[in-house]
Amino acid sequence: MIDKTTCKSAPTTPSFNRLNWRSFFLAQHSVRLGVDIGGTFTDVVLEVGTAVFSAKVLTTYTAPEEAIIAGLQQVCDKAGVAPFQIEQVIHGTTLATNALIERRGAKTALITSEGFRDVIEMRTESRFEQYDLNLILPEPLLPRQRRYTVPGRMDANGAEIMALSRADIEPVIAQIAAAGYESVAVGLIHSYLNDRHEKMVAELLSERLPHVMVSLSCEVSPQMREYERFNTVVANAYIKPLMKSYLDRLRNRLRSEMVECDVFLMHSGGGIISLESAAEFPVRLVESGPAGGAVFAAHIAARHGLKNVISFDMGGTTAKICLIKDQTPKTSRVFEVARSYRFKKGSGMPISIPVIDMVEIGAGGGSLAHVDALRQIRVGPQSAGSEPGPACFGKGGEKPAVTDADLLLGKLDPERFAGGSLPLDGAEAQKVLGRVLGAPLNMPAITAAFGLAEVVDENMANAARVHAVETGEDLSGYTMIAFGGAAPLHAGRLCEKLGIRRALVPPGAGVGSAIGFLRAPFSFEATRSVYMKLTQFDPQRIKSLLHDLQIEAGGFVARCTSNSPIVLEFKAYMRYAGQGWEIPIGLDADCAKTPDAAVFESRFTDQYAKLFGRPVAGLDIEVTVWSVNAATTPDAVARVPESAARVHALAPANRTLFEPAVEAFVEAAEIPRDHLRCEDVIAGPAAITEDETTIIVPSSRVATCLADGCIDLRLKGASDA
Repeated sequence: MIDKTTCKSAPTTPSFNRLNWRSFFLAQHSVRLGVDIGGTFTDVVLEVGTAVFSAKVLTTYTAPEEAIIAGLQQVCDKAGVAPFQIEQVIHGTTLATNALIERRGAKTALITSEGFRDVIEMRTESRFEQYDLNLILPEPLLPRQRRYTVPGRMDANGAEIMALSRADIEPVIAQIAAAGYESVAVGLIHSYLNDRHEKMVAELLSERLPHVMVSLSCEVSPQMREYERFNTVVANAYIKPLMKSYLDRLRNRLRSEMVECDVFLMHSGGGIISLESAAEFPVRLVESGPAGGAVFAAHIAARHGLKNVISFDMGGTTAKICLIKDQTPKTSRVFEVARSYRFKKGSGMPISIPVIDMVEIGAGGGSLAHVDALRQIRVGPQSAGSEPGPACFGKGGEKPAVTDADLLLGKLDPERFAGGSLPLDGAEAQKVLGRVLGAPLNMPAITAAFGLAEVVDENMANAARVHAVETGEDLSGYTMIAFGGAAPLHAGRLCEKLGIRRALVPPGAGVGSAIGFLRAPFSFEATRSVYMKLTQFDPQRIKSLLHDLQIEAGGFVARCTSNSPIVLEFKAYMRYAGQGWEIPIGLDADCAKTPDAAVFESRFTDQYAKLFGRPVAGLDIEVTVWSVNAATTPDAVARVPESAARVHALAPANRTLFEPAVEAFVEAAEIPRDHLRCEDVIAGPAAITEDETTIIVPSSRVATCLADGCIDLRLKGASDA
């Protein structure tokens, strides 16, 4: 129930009964709902003032909105809140990502320029595995027979060099009508500079085929590089009918529960957009769940004054790792979905939209294990999901998952998993581990479980190492923030492998992404490719361009909220002439109002030297992409006070836990998280339990309960990070 101590001005008269109390409390505090649909679980969080109530339910694949309603009912019951009192719903989902990975989107066509029909199949000249002679490139999202061409051409400066008429377009539309497509992507060459031809195609499509959904590359991703732009608009068109149908069903289902408030969506860049914008640009929802997790970790970093943080989000299907510096997640303009070749960069489907930069691997609680041809244990990327789920769920799973191994190794309590709503079957887990891994490798099921856990932990550690090297960072000075249902089970061991001395497990870690949605600002980033060398610097053109982007980005945010001030962030993506990729350069408001070539050059060379050691003399500098991000002002974050004297918590050694460092079971302490007081300390090995997850404290670590409820895992004998 609601904690009355959070409302200091409440009346104290004897006649002020419980019902009046709740009405008074709700009148003084906002009621907001955060929802994260994952591959295995749907997390629901209700925030009433400063009080947080959460629920974890299995994802319902055929009708994802039903899991949301089930979770909503649970948290409302816990809080004593009626659904109609909810003032705002913020939602993130992996549905868009999963539809792209599983190739189960709408029947989609692409209309492109003559000569560019095969761009999304030819990809780029880059080989993601340079020495593999048997390399097989991933199939494009659309086969060749679903790709159509029209004449007409814009040049690299946006000037029309070949006209396009309605008569040129009509035969193509006739073919599309005859084939019965649900959605059409339009991607013409250089449309990011001049969109007139794309708009003409869209106009004719709306006249002839009003029931067909249309996506334009000049709106979805107005950036240079046709492969990435065409692929992005195709992905948007491919999932648009699916996501629009789902969002419509969700809104209607919420209304049937008397939830009449606005519904907003988390986007991949770490902000919130309206439901209408999400339905029009669903590709921006790809990675929305992980983005919420990064926002959650950044919020925790700000509360503790941490400058260098690695967020570790491990759920039921995947693990996500993100580097956060100065309480701000690293962002990118392009990322890949569905990497098909050992998670190698370049083997996936590029999506050219603003996104929080993170590495994602198939290492979740539901990730399945097998023995390969070299008699090695492999884990993922396939996942058991929620149907049937890991073998220990007792729903017919026939392959061992990470959760099965965690159960046998003593990390999970079979009677209290997911708050006791889903009892686990240890015998079934032991049977499948023995059959699938143990028998081929001639080892007992427990040893197979240890091997599976070590493989998945090493996979995650290796992904973190590679990501750190690619960004020029040393993880030894970082603090890990672990969240997601499975992350606290593995965070301690991951820290041991990475040489990280400190990890924080915040309250609500099991539903961290959903909480992150409630901390995210309303935001939208508008981008435009306008190529310009500094030797041909045109201040007036830059000023006009940034002003247009400011209007576009600010308009999206203003449609979501009308009473919050908007903060603008300007960026130019720059490179030396002849280089293939750019680096982002931050610009202030003065640069946007009065652009100066000398200032641009100075900021670029400083940032280039910081990243690569030194600038390059004698080369011209180019700007390729401009962006303006509009966001509501973030709320002030209160710093958590430092802990004073520490008292050891008394916890009996009443749990048997497998310790990887000694490769044996040890007697460990077990204590419920809600029994810990501020400054209580537990030395590992230990298990700190809660409804959504369990924190495993290895023998090498000491766990301390901080003032805000975070559990601070530190290397024994280590000084403060």
